Amino acid sequence: MSSSNLLVRKLEGFSPFSREDREALERHSRPLREIPAKRDIIREGDEPEDVVLILSGFACRYKMIEGGKRQIMAFLVPGDFCDFQVFILKYMDHNIGTLSRCQVVHIKREAILELTERPAIARAFWWASLVDSAILREWLVNMGQRTAEERIGHLLCELLVRLEVVGLVRENSYTLPISQADLADALGVTVVHANRMLMALRDQNLIDLDARELFVRDAVGLKAFSGFDPNYLHLDQR
Repeated sequence: MSSSNLLVRKLEGFSPFSREDREALERHSRPLREIPAKRDIIREGDEPEDVVLILSGFACRYKMIEGGKRQIMAFLVPGDFCDFQVFILKYMDHNIGTLSRCQVVHIKREAILELTERPAIARAFWWASLVDSAILREWLVNMGQRTAEERIGHLLCELLVRLEVVGLVRENSYTLPISQADLADALGVTVVHANRMLMALRDQNLIDLDARELFVRDAVGLKAFSGFDPNYLHLDQR
């Protein structure tokens, strides 16, 4: 799927586009740039200039704290912007880095401003930003109120839904190109505990994980187990 098609597929869920809207997105959704795994796209303290669109692979929003510990605050999947409003900031207050090899598109701030002059695209951009905020709120609930086992189940359900939106799920199976250390840093647990949680979900016949392919064997059961309700992703807009 091309960058423009993937972007349109996601954003049209929030607002229908005209042919001219799609052409405008096509014009600004190239060229592609490939970034290796474990590289920063932009670092805390940098002055942001572009908005980055993830086309393939997984990236994350994260902070480093004293002692070299990392807290992942969001996973960024194909079709996601790395902070749509980031170019408004004078300095970055967090890092955005790749977790796997990624293909990205850099969209200049002038292009973003031009695109937001089109009402349907502006509405879709702002709605996507609100969904990003809703995901962050749900992650806070996850960290504060759910057990570690429920947290990982909830995250796997969320990724299932978000990747399905952009056509990257087949029969409840999707590629999960991240390490158990990445999962641990997102969920606030150790790597050993992350491994145990995955095995516990597998032993309950809720998931299978083969290499980096995740198969949700029982989506209804996994959602019930983890208390997952997709309302915060606002897919009813579709």
